[in-house]
Amino acid sequence: MWFLIILAILVIICLALSIKIVRQSEVYIIERLGKFHKVADAGLTIIIPFVDHVRSIVSLKQQTLDIAPQEVITKDNVTITINTVVFYKVFDPAKAVYEIQSLKKGIEYLAVTTMRDLVGKMDLDSTFTSRDVINDKLRAILDEATNKWGCSIDRVEVQDITPPPDIRDAMERQMNAERNKRAAILQAEGERQAAILKAQGEKESAILHADAERESKIRRAIGDADAIRKVAEAKADEVKMVYGAMMKANPDETLVQLKSLETLKDVANGEANKVFIPFEATSSLASLGALSETLKDNKKSKNSKEAKALDKTINVDMHNDFNDENK
Repeated sequence: MWFLIILAILVIICLALSIKIVRQSEVYIIERLGKFHKVADAGLTIIIPFVDHVRSIVSLKQQTLDIAPQEVITKDNVTITINTVVFYKVFDPAKAVYEIQSLKKGIEYLAVTTMRDLVGKMDLDSTFTSRDVINDKLRAILDEATNKWGCSIDRVEVQDITPPPDIRDAMERQMNAERNKRAAILQAEGERQAAILKAQGEKESAILHADAERESKIRRAIGDADAIRKVAEAKADEVKMVYGAMMKANPDETLVQLKSLETLKDVANGEANKVFIPFEATSSLASLGALSETLKDNKKSKNSKEAKALDKTINVDMHNDFNDENK
C-alpha cells in the first residue's frame, strides 16, 4: 500500500518535471546530459526528467540596454558625460547563450569603447551637432560585432551629453552673445528695410504729386487755350457782324476806322490784363483793313469818274456855247 503511494508520488513528480509550457516570445534552451539538445519554442514541451535540463530562457522580443553615463574626452580635451541606450533583438538563442557569457555585458562594454573612440575624434561642438552621425556609427559597429552572438542592434540613441560646469557656463555666455548679435542684426535689418520702404513711399508720392501737378497744369493750359480761342472766335464773329452791318450801310473810310477803333477798345477793356489776338482774329482784322482800303479805292475811283464826267459835261457845254456865239 505504501509502495503504491510512493510510486504515485514519483510519477507525479516526473510528470511535473517532464512537462514544460513555453510562453509566447520566449524559447527554452534544452540540454541533454550537459550538451545542447534543442530550442523549445512557445507551447507545450516534454523533456526527460533527470536527463534533459533547461539551460536558459531567452526572450525574442526587442530589448533595451541603458548604458550608464560614461565620461568621454573629446578631440579638444574636454571631458563630457554621455548617456546611451541600445535597442537589440536576439535572432539565434543558442548563440546568445553559448557564444558569450553575458550578452548584455558584452553589448555594454562594446558600446562604451566604441563611443569613446568615436567621440575622441570629434571636438565639443561636433558632439552636440552630430548626434545622428554618432548614433549611426555606433549602431553599425555594434551590429557587426554582435552578429556572431546571435543578436542584431536595431537602434542606438545618445540620450544626453553633459559638459563640465565651466564649459556649460561659457557655452551659455556664448549663446547669449550670439542671440544678442542676431537680435541686433535683425533690428538693424528691420530699420534698414523700414527706411528703404519709407524712402520708396516718399519717392512714389513725390512722383505722383508731380504727375498730378503736371496734369493739372496741362489741363489748365488746355482750358485757358480753349477759352482764349472761344473769346477770339466770338470777337471775330462780332467783327464780322459789325463789318457786315457797315457794308450794308455803305460806310465811308472815316466810319470804318471809327468802328474798328471802337471794337479794339471793347476787346482791350476785357477782364484779362493782356489782350491775346489769335491768328484767326488777326486774319479777320487784316481782311477788314483790306476791305477798308478797297472801299477807299472804290470811292476814289468813283469820285474820279464823277469828276471826269463833270469835266466832260462842262467842256461839252462850253463847246456848245462857243458854237452858238460863232453862229
